[in-house]
Amino acid sequence: MRVTMRQVAERAGVSAMTVSRVINESLRVSEGARTRVEAAIAELGYVPNRLASGLIRRKTGAIGVIVPDVANPFFTLVVRGAEEVAWRAGYHVILCNTQGDLERERGYLEDMLAFQVEGLLIVPAGDQSRPSLRVLKKNDVPFVIIDRSIAGHDGDLVQGDSVAGARRLIEHLIALGHRHIGMVTETSAVSTARDRLQGYKEALAAARIQFRPELIVEASAIDVGAAHDATVKLLDLLDPPTAIFSVNNIAVVGVAEAARERGLAIPRDLALVCFDDIEHASRFLPFLTVMVQPAETFGTIATQLLLDRLAGQVSERRRIVVLPADFIVRESCGAHVPVDDAAA
Repeated sequence: MRVTMRQVAERAGVSAMTVSRVINESLRVSEGARTRVEAAIAELGYVPNRLASGLIRRKTGAIGVIVPDVANPFFTLVVRGAEEVAWRAGYHVILCNTQGDLERERGYLEDMLAFQVEGLLIVPAGDQSRPSLRVLKKNDVPFVIIDRSIAGHDGDLVQGDSVAGARRLIEHLIALGHRHIGMVTETSAVSTARDRLQGYKEALAAARIQFRPELIVEASAIDVGAAHDATVKLLDLLDPPTAIFSVNNIAVVGVAEAARERGLAIPRDLALVCFDDIEHASRFLPFLTVMVQPAETFGTIATQLLLDRLAGQVSERRRIVVLPADFIVRESCGAHVPVDDAAA
């Protein structure tokens, strides 16, 4: 059974109130009593209920982190960066994984309010997350949005330059001779998907290549199977793409699986590029041509912005940090392009 504060008090020969004062670092305790209480805590293995004491002091020492897909290496690194900064500042992190589901996201936000976290970092599921964020503002809970912007929201934001990154990827494919470039993306309710599609279109326009709507297929960015099915639709076109741009490093797995099923070799038969790397896999087998965002830095900067808010060190004016990505060229973009297409 869980060791109680009363058991600690009995072992130390003091009152439960004295134990509470020691735990909360009150100065109203003699050195002798403090020493006995600390010894009893160590001997019994007592773990204080930090949540309960935090609720009394209105300082829980916890911040929430909500992401749409903790299995995505990008978000894993975001969380790692956030947790490191929070830990050094004396805060604990409560992590929630929404799987991109709005109902689950609302539930977790309500949980964070109930647990009285002091602040929150959130990668929203999409534009429809706006009402939930308003609830945070009404309850005076400071928060920072990461990766995905929300139209009409004027709070702190840390994001990447998805437009420029996507444009650079498509420009590279065009320079290799590709004219039929498919894109496996996610719903337009997600800002990063919109921005990457914009970059895709800008690159085509600059090269005077006609935009073909049928080459854009939406799929869940956290579902490899959905990305696979979206790729099959592209490959079934009468004039299929010679290259595919995957919106992220989860969808790209489904793209590669569909290509393999059709007997297409990457990069010989189909070029492939994507946003965000697969960190450990790329060290073992550097294959994917990617636009690599500094995921861990997203987390560290966002957490520092939040800590500044909690310390009252900034004005009400919003702060926006846009982080550039690194373009890494590897084998997957080197597909052969038919002579007719290259000359188009």
